[in-house]
Amino acid sequence: MISERLLAEPLFRCSLAKLREDGCVQMCADVLHFAMTIGLWWEEAGGEYIRTRSARYPGASDIEPAWTLEAAADPHRITRDPDPKSHWGDIRVIGYSSAAGFVITVIIDHVDHSGVNAWKTSGADLRAYRAALGGEDDAS
Repeated sequence: MISERLLAEPLFRCSLAKLREDGCVQMCADVLHFAMTIGLWWEEAGGEYIRTRSARYPGASDIEPAWTLEAAADPHRITRDPDPKSHWGDIRVIGYSSAAGFVITVIIDHVDHSGVNAWKTSGADLRAYRAALGGEDDAS
């Protein structure tokens, strides 16, 4: 669950009452690569989809939607807008979540900023993130 302390941080502009009212995870994070404030949020079905990745992909990590919000707010995140691998113009954000303990790739709908998918980052995206940190190994 999202803590009151996290919601009090200036990067986030929602309340627990709003989270409960919406029935989904919604927080607004200042994403500095954008000229606007992006409101990353997850529909309940989307949140369940990323929470159960390991059921579809053996060995995959299940992802909590709150972790993606933390990754999107990472000051060292990489933002690809549009995501070069997207056919729909979605946004790819690669950032570290201390709650998860690893770097997460988040795909965000470019129209309504809803979460589309998320996974533990690997391969070229992880190498790019580490290179942007100057090769630091604290983000696995």
